[in-house]
Amino acid sequence: MQNATTRRDFFGQAATGLTGIALAAMSAEEAFAAKHAPLRPTIRPEAPLAARPAHFAPRAKQVLCVFCSGAVSHIDTFDYKPELVKRDGQPLPGVDKLVTFQGENGNLTAPLWKFRPRGKSGKMTSDLLPRIGEHADDICFWHSLTAKSNTHGPAENQMSTGFTLDGFPGMGAWVTYALGTECADLPAFVAVPDPRGVPQVGPNHWNSAFLPAVFQGTAFNADKPIANLDRPAALSPDADRATRDFLQALNKRHLATRPQDTDLAARIAAYELAGRMQLRAAEVADFADETAATRSLYGLDDQNTKKAGFARNCLLARRLLERGVRFVQLFNGSYAMGEGVGNWDGHKKIADQYPGHAEILDQPLAALLTDLKRRGMLSDTLVVWVTEFGRMPTFQKGANGRDHNPAGFTAWMMGAGVRPGMSYGATDEFGHKAVENVTTIYDLHATVLHLLGLDHQRLSFYHNGIERRLTDVHGRVIKDVLA
Repeated sequence: MQNATTRRDFFGQAATGLTGIALAAMSAEEAFAAKHAPLRPTIRPEAPLAARPAHFAPRAKQVLCVFCSGAVSHIDTFDYKPELVKRDGQPLPGVDKLVTFQGENGNLTAPLWKFRPRGKSGKMTSDLLPRIGEHADDICFWHSLTAKSNTHGPAENQMSTGFTLDGFPGMGAWVTYALGTECADLPAFVAVPDPRGVPQVGPNHWNSAFLPAVFQGTAFNADKPIANLDRPAALSPDADRATRDFLQALNKRHLATRPQDTDLAARIAAYELAGRMQLRAAEVADFADETAATRSLYGLDDQNTKKAGFARNCLLARRLLERGVRFVQLFNGSYAMGEGVGNWDGHKKIADQYPGHAEILDQPLAALLTDLKRRGMLSDTLVVWVTEFGRMPTFQKGANGRDHNPAGFTAWMMGAGVRPGMSYGATDEFGHKAVENVTTIYDLHATVLHLLGLDHQRLSFYHNGIERRLTDVHGRVIKDVLA
């Protein structure tokens, strides 16, 4: 006969079991916390831009981000909507009086340029940007992006920094903070402004904000090189070199007596980078070694000086990337020149404005894509094309242009780790709102970081009591676009 369990035995066994459950729960919590703990890179003060390992095996090593400021109309470029053509001139169904950023909207207006199938994939893109369309088989189009703001400044901020407010680091600053660079003689993060000027929020795009200043982007273009790097005419190259060598020896001796002074080490590193840049920055913007075929491909000598200026910037971007610069942000469009003149802000006369912008953008950017591909650079380089939001499928009442539309727009990616020749997500039948696989700018950023081998949820910087991230507390990696 089995012994009966006493009341004391029962409660003793229950207490033991509860203790085991509690220990198991604590272990699970500790494991979860360890798995999701912030990952801050170890930065050597004497070499803050030294290359650092990714969190996991990366698909891409560097990024080219092409930013077309002013909000390119997705329905006139890459997002084909046959129903919009069919119902041209009719009211937008289900809407009595549509009021957007600049006021009341009129009727639906079909794309002003014909769409045609491109490549083997048959992707429909418009005749506004035909040369970029020729790369459709290599491009992954995102047709379901949404933004938080319908105003250019905050929307530009969000696309480049993840936040609509000022004061947050740009994508390139986050990437170089995490990974450093493998190029010792050029900046890790270079912003290449349009020859006509800068976008609306200007340096916010390449700002380091609360990250260490060494991760801020260096802004220059083919026509305006880095300021204050030229050797004085009265100083010979030999004397200049000897001066730098002597200064380096003094700096090292001074640092050796103060090994714990990390600020001093960082300052010396910055000065030494500036010295090396004096030699390399001029070389990277010197196109004398480029062939006549390359000059023709990009349109460097085009009679349209605005187009030729952007073409030089596109070639500069390729030369920066092939020399190992980690993040290049190439801008097309200038806010300073006003609506419809310097950027893609097509409110009033889109039929007159857009062909001029397209002429500047299409050949040079398509040439850059061609050049990267034929040189084998797309195996390591991720290309991301963005704009701050889209445009309405209607014309504004009393105008011949489209108002701001953050409810659904297009971006695209190409190169390392990206599925080619596909379209992800969709807007509705008129291109008004994202309805299929709706994504956010946070998702775009998360996916870019993932392709670089970075966990967007763990890459952080502790600032003002908060673990800050590029994706804030949002974002998911869109795995469907990954190769």
